[in-house]
This record gives sequence, C-alpha cells and structure tokens, in this order.
Amino acid sequence: MRNTEDLAHEALAAFDRLIAETSTLRPRAGQRAMAERVATTLAQGTLGKLAPGQTPERRIAVIEAGTGVGKSLAYLTPAIALALQRGTRVVVSTATVALQEQLVHHDLPTLAARLPWDVRWALAKGRGRYVCRLKLEQWLSDPAAADEGHDDELPLQPTDAASQQARRAWLHARAAELAHGQWDGELDSLAQPPEPRWWAAVAADAASCSARHCPQYGACVYFERRKALVGAHVIVVNHDLLLATLGTRQLPELDQCLLVLDEAHHLPTTALEQFGCRTGLTRLAWVDRLASRALRVAQEVECDAVADVPQAAAQLRAALQDVARLCVQAWGERLRGADEPLRVRLPHGRLPEGWDGPLAQADAAAGTLLAAVRALGQTLRDAMRQQPDEAHRLAALYTQLGTLAPRLEAASDTVRWLLHEPAAGQAPLAKWFTLYPPHGGDGTVRVLAHASPMLPGALLRTRLWGQVRAAVLTSATLTSGGRFDFYLNEVGLADEPDVAAQTVDSPFDHARQGELVLAGVAADPRDLAAYQEAVQHALLRDLPAVRRGALVLFTSRAHLQRVAAALPPTLRARTLVQGERPRPQLLRQHRERVAAGEASIILGLQSFGEGLDLPGDLCAELFITKLPFAPPDDPVGEARAEWLRASGRDPFIELVVPATALRLKQWVGRAIRTEADHARIVCYDPRLSATGYGRVILNSLPPFRRCHTVAGQPQPSVAVSPEV
Repeated sequence: MRNTEDLAHEALAAFDRLIAETSTLRPRAGQRAMAERVATTLAQGTLGKLAPGQTPERRIAVIEAGTGVGKSLAYLTPAIALALQRGTRVVVSTATVALQEQLVHHDLPTLAARLPWDVRWALAKGRGRYVCRLKLEQWLSDPAAADEGHDDELPLQPTDAASQQARRAWLHARAAELAHGQWDGELDSLAQPPEPRWWAAVAADAASCSARHCPQYGACVYFERRKALVGAHVIVVNHDLLLATLGTRQLPELDQCLLVLDEAHHLPTTALEQFGCRTGLTRLAWVDRLASRALRVAQEVECDAVADVPQAAAQLRAALQDVARLCVQAWGERLRGADEPLRVRLPHGRLPEGWDGPLAQADAAAGTLLAAVRALGQTLRDAMRQQPDEAHRLAALYTQLGTLAPRLEAASDTVRWLLHEPAAGQAPLAKWFTLYPPHGGDGTVRVLAHASPMLPGALLRTRLWGQVRAAVLTSATLTSGGRFDFYLNEVGLADEPDVAAQTVDSPFDHARQGELVLAGVAADPRDLAAYQEAVQHALLRDLPAVRRGALVLFTSRAHLQRVAAALPPTLRARTLVQGERPRPQLLRQHRERVAAGEASIILGLQSFGEGLDLPGDLCAELFITKLPFAPPDDPVGEARAEWLRASGRDPFIELVVPATALRLKQWVGRAIRTEADHARIVCYDPRLSATGYGRVILNSLPPFRRCHTVAGQPQPSVAVSPEV
C-alpha cells in the first residue's frame, strides 16, 4: 500500500500539470495552497473496513477561499486524482440544486476534458424531484386523492370547477409528455414550476415506493438516474440530500469515500431544517383515510396487525384536536383581524400546564398506528416477492398506504419532541405553534405544531462527522472577525484534533478595485419607520446617478416594495424588482440592459445577496439598506438566545454578531467577481461604523477603500488593511 505522502504528492502534481498545460489558466498562489491542503487531507484519511484493532485516521480541512481563488478547480482536481488512486469515489455536496448543476454541466465537463483520465460524474437529486409514474397513474384515475400528502402550511386547494379542470389538464399534459418522451420526469426540467400540491401528489418518495416490485420500476425516472451513480467517480449532491440520506445507503458510505462540502457555510442551517419536525393539528381527515386504507389493505393481504387501528386513529385525531383547541384558547384572540400567521414559541421549551395529557395520548395512538402500518408494509413487501403475478395490485396498495405514512411519522415525531424534557445541563428543544387566520370564511383556525433542536453543531457531530474519514469544507465565508471559532462551533468541529482550518486570500486587490462607502443615515435602525424612511430618501437621492448595473439589497420585503413604489417613473423604468418576474428572466433582462449601455437596477432580498454572479458592469454599484441580522422572530434562534442568557452568556455577541458578519461578507461578495472588476459598495446602516460590534463586522470584510459620508457629503477614501 502506498503511503499518504506519495498519494498527496501525486494528486498535487496532477493539479500542477493541469495549470501548466492549460493556456487559459495561470498559476495562483492561493489556489495552489488550497489544492495542496485538499490533497494532504484527502490522502491521509483512512477509508474502508478496518483490520482488527485498527484505529482509523480522520482528517478534515476547513478552508475559507476568498472570491476569485478558483476553489472548485482546487478541490476537484486533487480529489479526483486521489479517488482514482485509492479506488474510491468523491461525493461533492453543495448548497442548492442550482450549484449542483453548475458543477455537473460546466465545471466537471471542462475539467474532465483537460485531465488524462476517463472521469465520470453524476448528479444525485432527492426522490421528490422525480415523478412517480404509479402515483401519476393513480391520480389520473382518482384526482380526489391528490391532496393526501399536502403541506399543512399551504392554503386549502381551491375546489371550484375551473381549478379542478386546470389540475386535470396539467396532469394529463404531463402524462402525455412522459408517454411520448417529451418530458424526462424531473421537476427541474419542467418549463414552468407546477402548483406545489400538484407536484407533491405525484412526486416519488421512499414511504410509498416498492422499488423493484413496482410495475413501473423499469420506467422509473428516479431509479434510472440512480444507475448513473454506480459507475461515477464523482457524485454531486446537495446538503439536504446528504443529510437526509445518512444511513440509507442511497449514497456511498461516508467512511469509504472522499467528501467535499462546498458552500459549507450553509451546513448548520441545513442541519436544523433537516432534523426539525412539524405536524398539523387541524386538517386531520388523513387520519381517517389512513385507518380506512390500512383496514382495507389488511383484508386484501390477510394481515391481523390492524385490530387496534380504528380506536388508535380516533384517539390520535381527538388528541391532536384537543391540542389545537388549547392553542386557540390560549392565543386565538391575537389572531383577531390578522392577515398573517401567528407564531408562538414556548419559553424554555416548557409545555403549558395540562398540555402533556393530550400530547401523551397522541404519542401512544400514533405509536400504535405506526406499528400497524409498518407491519402492513412488511406484509405487502413479502407478498410482492412471493406473488410476482400480483405485483401491480400489491404495489398500488403499498403506494396508497405509503402516501399517508410520512404524515403519521411527522405527527409521531412532533408530539414526542413536544413532550421531550432535557436532562440537566442539556439544551432544550425549540418548540412553537403556528396559528393561521381563518381562510375562505369558514371560521376555522389552522394550527401547526413544531419542534427542533437548537444546536446544529451537536446534531452534525452525532449524525454526520462520526461517519466521515476524509473531508474538505470550503466557502468564501467561514471566518468572522478573522477567526474560525464561530463556524467550527456551529458545524460541530470545534476542538477536534483532526480538523485543520486555513484561510486562502482572494487574489483580488480590494483596496484598488472596490470602495466601501459608510453612508450611515441619521435615523436609528431601532425606530423602524423612521429608519426605512431615511433609507428611502437616501436611495432616491443616490440611485439616479447609477449609470451601469446596480444591486440594492433589503432585509424586508415590505421595505423593498415601499421603495419600489416611491421611485419616480423614469427611475422605475430602469429598475427590476425581485418577485415581479421569474429570477432567470429578471437577470436576463438586467444583462441585456447593461450590455446595451443602459443603467439597470435590481432591488432584491436575502436570496439575491448570495450565489448571484454579476461580474463587470453588472454590479458596478451595490447598495446595502440594512445590516443583515437574522429575522427577529426565528423561533429556533429565539430559543437558543434564551438558553444562552439563562446560562449567563451573551447571545448577541456570541451568535448574532458573527452570523451577521458572515452574511454581510456574502452580500459584499456580489460586487467584485473578477480581477478586472471595479465596484462601489454603499451601506446606509450607521451601526457598521458607529458601534463596537459594527466595527467587528466591518473588519470582517475585505480591505476595500473606505469612504465616510457626512450629511451626504463624501469624505476622502482610505485604504484599510484587514487588521485595522
């Protein structure tokens, strides 16, 4: 077996040859330093089964690579070289499907054409992004079943004739396209996104999938795409899928492959979203349908595991309704006249007195139903193996039962977590309820219950890192105040001896290419109305001077819309507003205007502050209306802050400031994308320069020239080093 130094040396040599032999690439010290760290890290981790008594070596590198480093080339080249040398595979996880497709359709094909090996890659998406042909077939025969798996946060599906006709038309059109090969069955390849409920009704999911026993298995889009994973050297996934499939063997086992997490700053948030749970307490017709279906299936396959199903279903429904009534009694008055949902968090995760009774009843009833559903599922799987000639009928039954199973599992998980009491010194769970105002005049308040862990690091340490042997985490924004402490704690890698953190600086000359204008308005941001009015006045003063492309970032949709409405007609004609048209169309029009020499201004929210590539004149000016603090009503963030305060710690300094620094670094990263770019960044929030924590955030940014304004008058620019 070759030693790890030789493996790393050969992987880095492959990177060096690529740079030397490709005329369009030039050596970058930062990029090579990153490639060297990637090669060393991925070469040293012990992969595969261990010999008796052997202790595996785990190696994890956390690399902040500034914009322009070329990080995808720096990690892909050595990772692929090592995978081929070690006879394993690389799993690359990104933040979104869009970034997955960037790697699969651009970065990997370009790289593979320059490498001396036959490199194969595949894109892995979750089941829910593919159509289930059997569900589609069943929906065609019974459209009434389409709402069984709907999201309780969505409004009720319209039942008028026109909406029903539109749904049937969409359904038949998709079936015809599939039959004639005009659609590949992927959600992402549809010309227009469908109604969420329509897609949910026909999307593939594990609970209703009978796999090779399904009569549609041979034509299944999901399993056809999975075949490409078998021979791939590189499998590209996203963080949601990576975490959702842990322990399922749908992806290569993480102790037997190399792992790269790009845009790794998203991982803590994704973990909280992935492992939280919720259930509806009011739309409960599915409970009766599940019970009825279970009894019918049991009769079909002669299974006697359903004797307690009718009583358990009645108990579950009654118990959930009791909790919903308690919620309405406690907080329903606050909904009077409201248009927006009401979110109520339980302080310290403690249930009000008397609520544990109905929740415990719901927990017991859900457990009984789950046991029966699982027994029926196993009986159906056994029957499909033993009676292949009955596979179509049995698979249809399995799908019908499985369609409702996730709702039962969600109800069971949520009530169990609502009842959870932490051990001494353990962080509690965040628990909250959402009440929706009556919809459609029926007077019914919809209620959802939620529960979530609040410490992403603890989740990732338990669920992910124990399985990983060799990994690289990278992003342009992993440090806050020049330190990795906050991120390493959030991601569950703090104080780990086998974790190495490294910063690779951007090759850009920020002091020459960019100017940061600290144009703080006179109003206090805590006085929201006055502050938004002052920022609006400043924008109306500054935006007319825009001559090329500009991006204005807001933290509030209402503020964005108010500013858009206040623009004079000539300025409004040059302005594109997020949400008024599809994002690709908006960006295309922006590029066309700038290419034609016209001014074009985009008004956008948080999602436009990250992952948006607007090089050159497309973002010659960037306006930041307010520091991007996390929403104040985030229940998980509130619960965590409450727990820290109870422990004598300061959540603002410990959590809020470093998280805001990371987010602002992402925002200003929209401005300079290449070594030829020049940009001006204007921030109207006075806290960035007038407060101690603001200066901490300010000094986390690249070393732009800084220019202060007083009453709208600019002061001389000053080049600032990162240490200032």
